[in-house]
Amino acid sequence: MLSPKSTATLPPPSTAALLLFLTLALTLTLLAHTIHAATPWPHHQTQTHNNKPTTDLEFGSSKKFEGSSEFVHLNFLSSISAPGPGPTPPTTTTTTTTHRQSTVSAWWRTVRLYTDQTNQNISETLILGQEKNDRFYSHGKSLTRLSIQDVIKSAVTSRTKPLPINPKSGLYLLLTSADVAVQDFCGQVCGFHYFTFPSIVGYTLPYAWVGNSATQCPGSCAYPFAVPTYIPGLKPKRAPNGDIGVDGMVSVIGHEIAELATNPLVNAWYAGQDPSFPTEIADLCEGIYGTGGGGSYMGQLMEDGRDGATYNVVGNGGRRFLVQWLWNPVLSYCFGPNALDQ
Repeated sequence: MLSPKSTATLPPPSTAALLLFLTLALTLTLLAHTIHAATPWPHHQTQTHNNKPTTDLEFGSSKKFEGSSEFVHLNFLSSISAPGPGPTPPTTTTTTTTHRQSTVSAWWRTVRLYTDQTNQNISETLILGQEKNDRFYSHGKSLTRLSIQDVIKSAVTSRTKPLPINPKSGLYLLLTSADVAVQDFCGQVCGFHYFTFPSIVGYTLPYAWVGNSATQCPGSCAYPFAVPTYIPGLKPKRAPNGDIGVDGMVSVIGHEIAELATNPLVNAWYAGQDPSFPTEIADLCEGIYGTGGGGSYMGQLMEDGRDGATYNVVGNGGRRFLVQWLWNPVLSYCFGPNALDQ
């Protein structure tokens, strides 16, 4: 599971659904009503040069294409109390990072820059609590957005080893296997986050769903470890953990967890004028994984000289992952621990 404190290998979901329970120190309240999603690749219009897709470094390392903009203004929406002056750097955060320090925990420091309604920074601790595996496909192999909440209900109300119910600081992550179809999967979304309805689950619980795209749409949701068929000549990158479906899921999981932490009930940090259709801290940086990223170019990444695997962060035990950058509210541009111009 990808987290600052636990980065062990994420096994391929081999059954209908694997539900993980995470805990995070934050408390926000319900206000808006929307479902937000991580959309399939490509997120931007493909650029070309000499009638060829721009898949190699063509922008130059001296230019910054990481979505920097003085016109992006993040808002904090809360129905209880007004926020403080805005995101503040935690006192324990260091801004000096090298490739050797390009870790999952360093990536999470961008999330930590955001504050909750008490003006406290997001916790540095994200703990994998418990997990529950639906081995018998009890909800079938075709799920709708709404029926996903039934899966969560089954997990938290099960007679045997139910998942803990923690509306205050619990996050629930639902992973579906490659043979499970989910509404809008591949065509519109690779994952999304929302909150459960008390009328269905009995509680308001922040959750995210991410699907394994290995057999359904790897070119969309497991990019760059698989590539779209409509871009001829584009070669896929080598997956750092040897599984394009799972490595693709890791990137989407990172996207959704970052947004769950900063906007768990769709009433906190977002950009744009309409809180019902927010652009969140990962959306602002979709498709950007390294310095120079922008358009159809992912940015400068690291490549393992032994097996050629492409990655940008390292977890516990030396595990390698590729996760997208996040919007840094202090610097006002997309940022990651593998940035070269620090």
